Amino acid sequence: MGFVERLSLAEWLVLGVVREGTTHGFAVAALTGPDGEIGRVWTVPRPVVYRALGRLRDAGLIRETGTEHTTAGPARTLVEITPDGDAAAAAWLDRPVAHVRDVRSELLLKLALLDRAGQDPTALLIAQRDTLEPIVSALGEARDRARGFDRTLAAWRYETAVATLAFLNETLTVTGTSRASR
Repeated sequence: MGFVERLSLAEWLVLGVVREGTTHGFAVAALTGPDGEIGRVWTVPRPVVYRALGRLRDAGLIRETGTEHTTAGPARTLVEITPDGDAAAAAWLDRPVAHVRDVRSELLLKLALLDRAGQDPTALLIAQRDTLEPIVSALGEARDRARGFDRTLAAWRYETAVATLAFLNETLTVTGTSRASR
């Protein structure tokens, strides 16, 4: 398994932000912090951002391009995405998540990054719906077979998955409407 397949969600997120254009760790940390635009979806602590930048640089997915001097602190190292990093980020952004539990974090991050880039999320949303539909069906069957607390747990998983599909369908409807009005 290559390095790209082992990237953590924080590393994917940092790569996605660097893909937007030349930046530095402080700016990425502000964006992914608790009050940042992306931090509203999923917060990444500053040390994790800097560790991710180092790992992405070491893997050749981003490169340092210089420094930015500031009166508000030390010079900031500027980074940009490499062609390999751009290809990896694009593939990640197109790939639906495998589990319902990852919709709240990973899928919403992908949708936020696509929105920031002005990219249409329709293909991702359709692929995500197609990925989850058989899971919902299987969860419904498991719920119907279960007894006791297992049924309670299976019902929770099923209803969460059904709600996720409703969210995807609603988002597709809104996305289609907003695209048509452009």
